[in-house]
Amino acid sequence: MTTDEGRGSLRRMLRRLTASEAEIEAQQLQRESARCGAVPVLQCGRGQVVSVSGRLRTVVYTPRTNLPALEADLYDGSDVVTLVWLGRRHIVGIEPGRHLTARGRVAVRDDRKVIYNPYYELEPSK
Repeated sequence: MTTDEGRGSLRRMLRRLTASEAEIEAQQLQRESARCGAVPVLQCGRGQVVSVSGRLRTVVYTPRTNLPALEADLYDGSDVVTLVWLGRRHIVGIEPGRHLTARGRVAVRDDRKVIYNPYYELEPSK
């Protein structure tokens, strides 16, 4: 092992020891997302058709006067995208903490990334 390799492994170990729990979780989510072949949410732009993968942080039913919607925030370790299913009050398996992969076209609403009526695959519960 060369001196540079030794320094690099020491730096990685120190980074792991000093990182917060949120930073470690974000890194782990980013690795899992990359393994699925998903695009990091941070790199998604308006109009792109993407596949994103991560963990649902929140799931909220938002009753509207003419059209109900189920909204879920998907976090992949880099950023959050809101998944919106129009006309739905509940979807079995869509719950906070669940991992899933979603595909669809990115839109921007109120300066937030949104995918309307995404195709999705639920990951097995761990």
